[in-house]
Amino acid sequence: MTMPTDLETDAARLREAMAKTLTEDGALTDLAWRQAVEKVPRHRFVPGFYLPANERDGQGLTVWEPATAELNYGRWLAAAYSDTTLITQFDGAEPDWKNPAQRHGGAPTSSSTLPSLVLRMWADADLHEGHKVLEIGTGTGYSTALACERLGSSDVTSIEVDPRRLETAASALYGCGYTPTLAVADGLYGYWPEAHFDRIVAACSFRAVPPALLTQTRPGGKILLTLSGWLYGYARVLLTVAEDGTAEGHLLGGTVSFMSARAHAAPTFGNPAHWAAGLPETPRTGQHNPQRITDATEEAFHLRFLAQSAVPDAQMTTVGDVVHLVDVVTGSAATLTPYDGGWKVREAGPVRLWERIERVLDAYDEAGRPGPQAFTLRVYDGGQHLRHPQMPGLPLPRLF
Repeated sequence: MTMPTDLETDAARLREAMAKTLTEDGALTDLAWRQAVEKVPRHRFVPGFYLPANERDGQGLTVWEPATAELNYGRWLAAAYSDTTLITQFDGAEPDWKNPAQRHGGAPTSSSTLPSLVLRMWADADLHEGHKVLEIGTGTGYSTALACERLGSSDVTSIEVDPRRLETAASALYGCGYTPTLAVADGLYGYWPEAHFDRIVAACSFRAVPPALLTQTRPGGKILLTLSGWLYGYARVLLTVAEDGTAEGHLLGGTVSFMSARAHAAPTFGNPAHWAAGLPETPRTGQHNPQRITDATEEAFHLRFLAQSAVPDAQMTTVGDVVHLVDVVTGSAATLTPYDGGWKVREAGPVRLWERIERVLDAYDEAGRPGPQAFTLRVYDGGQHLRHPQMPGLPLPRLF
């Protein structure tokens, strides 16, 4: 298929409409950022991506349909200028966009983040002209282009762990006239050749704040990143780096999640039935419903992170109506089975996984259910601590 001759006209119209919608929704409040959104051609950065079908397949897996201009010009361009995350890669394998195929399931490993979240991250990082910025996770390059348009290419460095992803992003960036410093590098170690930075913003999540990021940030500089873990609990934090190299900041509100840095991804843990086979036959009565940390609510999203901080090596899965907790590091395990309106808990191993989570939930309730902004994270040489003034009994002496 030949690309329509009015592509750029169509794209400009859709960009303007997207900027207007983002402004009306409150996601775009700064005129300079709005001008960047109206100018950066997102479609150049997403020549191919996947969209979820309306229904799952017979095995309950999400069906992912490829979207390109050749397959369906209107659908592709409309999605490119929607406030939607566009998945561009699964399981680390680069798609063949010349002959794209439908996918069933899979773990997304690269994407173009929804524009409202990109703008929110840049805004929360408190960027200003003259700031030297490191972006961790170039992805498609769209967020990098927005930063270049806003700050100028010479002040932007962006790193990406996947060389194929970076090559594609670089082509799009340079083709649009943006010339940031780009490099294939692991975000866990920042990027020393361009340090020191006024701002570091990560478009992936980490189990812990990488120490290299603190040492590569100027005193008074800020680091914005998302913390996550093997329970898939998330929290964003904006840290300010002090003269002594420590950093401190509050957790931020909202339910934001990013793909994990690949080195921090959860390990496979095997068959839950094998773990459950070693648990004691006699259960105890659970004090809390596991739905408190699994429901699709903002409070559950926050609680899942607090629970994860207490059992950082635990993973959770549900088989039928039984909830399994597995810790591959210590060999601990637990199951929660619904019974007569409550839950029966069986657990064994060096760490009583659900008991620890219940202590977190008790402390949280006693403190009046404080939101994320009430928690402070302090990072220093050798560890990091999550603090709350009304939760001294909270078993979170070290985050990860």
